[in-house]
Amino acid sequence: MSAPGKKAKVTAAEPKLRDDAPAIALDLPPAPLDAATQAYFDKCVEKIGFVPNVLQAYAFDLTKLGAFAAMYNDLMLAPSGLSKLEREMIAVAVSSVNRCYYCLTAHGAAVRHLSGDPVLGEQMVMNYRAARLEPRQRAILDFAVKLTERPHEVEEADRAALRAVGLSERDVWDVAAVTGFFNMSNRIASATDMRPNLAYHGEARGPAA
Repeated sequence: MSAPGKKAKVTAAEPKLRDDAPAIALDLPPAPLDAATQAYFDKCVEKIGFVPNVLQAYAFDLTKLGAFAAMYNDLMLAPSGLSKLEREMIAVAVSSVNRCYYCLTAHGAAVRHLSGDPVLGEQMVMNYRAARLEPRQRAILDFAVKLTERPHEVEEADRAALRAVGLSERDVWDVAAVTGFFNMSNRIASATDMRPNLAYHGEARGPAA
């Protein structure tokens, strides 16, 4: 152990940590996986080639992991008046406001993949207002960002702006729910220094469709 106030000297013999390991900065050993969780992790590997580090991060407590995964899957994958791309765009716009490294990396990759447009993915990460968005997309993201930055200022005019571009009452709820979920996730990720899987950085980087 190094003396107080002094940094430990790293020698050449010590291996350099991968940027995505450990998944978080807290020493929370994973719990033994039950059959359902192991099957879920196996499905992740089958579909995308790895287990997302956010799931690894929650794996110290299978109850918390199950609740997180259930909420995520319901909000992002279940049937909704919002497309999967629109939900991922909300995730990135909110995460950009909060400067969340994990979510910008993981969900920026999802926007690139779902849109087939790597430029749009980068615009979402940097500043969604720079993108040439459809009026519906712009209204959704304006609402999500206002709800993130100034929730106390959201009023009927903001909901009316969503209705004006075709969103139903349930769609407005879904925009709010996805926005709220990622504000929570961003804060957990930042508090724990959650590291995105390296694989995300290279995904869907081909030329725009």
